[in-house]
Amino acid sequence: MLSADREYMLLALEEARSAAAEGEVPVGAVLVREGKVIASTHNRREATGNPLDHAEILALMEGARRLGNWRLQGTTMYVTLEPCPMCAGALVQARVARLVFGARDLKLGAAGSRYNLVHDETTHHRMEVIDGVLEEECLEVLRAFFEARRNGGKPLP
Repeated sequence: MLSADREYMLLALEEARSAAAEGEVPVGAVLVREGKVIASTHNRREATGNPLDHAEILALMEGARRLGNWRLQGTTMYVTLEPCPMCAGALVQARVARLVFGARDLKLGAAGSRYNLVHDETTHHRMEVIDGVLEEECLEVLRAFFEARRNGGKPLP
């Protein structure tokens, strides 16, 4: 893990907390290229009613818009929760160079936990994957959110 990985994951955690405050599943994502944040966002499915509005997808879209190219070579995606199959596939399609995530998703994780789409030998692109960065902090945001939901309350930021 690079020292910058921790710094950018802290930004992703801020996004996850913002998501929780909005009633969204608290997942945050930050897309970085050459030491510069080019996208920072969080889940927005509840707000938009769009099932595709995962943090990673939104960050990829914003990054492509800002860079003027769908090929996001040389970028690193920081995300608080291991990407699902949809998001992992999008990361591969966008040619993201590195994926850094906090918490593993044992039910739907597609970067090594349940599936491994980012290293599948049949895909045209593979990326470096670093997992477990600020894992406990990422898990705590998720635990607090779902505990509040089970208890009928709104999650606290």
